[in-house]
Amino acid sequence: MSNSLRIVPEREPPKATLKDTVNIHGVHDTLRHGPRTLASQHNNQSAVQNRLENWERTQDELKLNLYRNVYGLHAPVRLMMERKLVSQNPHFPALPQSNIHLDILMGRDSTLDVGDFFGG
Repeated sequence: MSNSLRIVPEREPPKATLKDTVNIHGVHDTLRHGPRTLASQHNNQSAVQNRLENWERTQDELKLNLYRNVYGLHAPVRLMMERKLVSQNPHFPALPQSNIHLDILMGRDSTLDVGDFFGG
């Protein structure tokens, strides 16, 4: 949990391309830039998609930081502890599961999502 009161997710750091990581001999510098992988060279996600994927996490961090500033350190710690307790679901794996307790603690009890209709 960071101390920032960021409303939108931050931008992804720019990825180093092969042109940026070559040394004087024209070879990839593994010691400075890490091993080369195809995943690091090929990035299909746009900046908007990265922000949308991090939207819920950023909003949750903002809410926890605001709770800490208003109520003190115990409020976000207690909320995170309650979330962890209710996320450990001891139900049978063959039965359909719905964790309404976690939805209430996360504030998602008043919203409708695709998973509410299609069982996801």
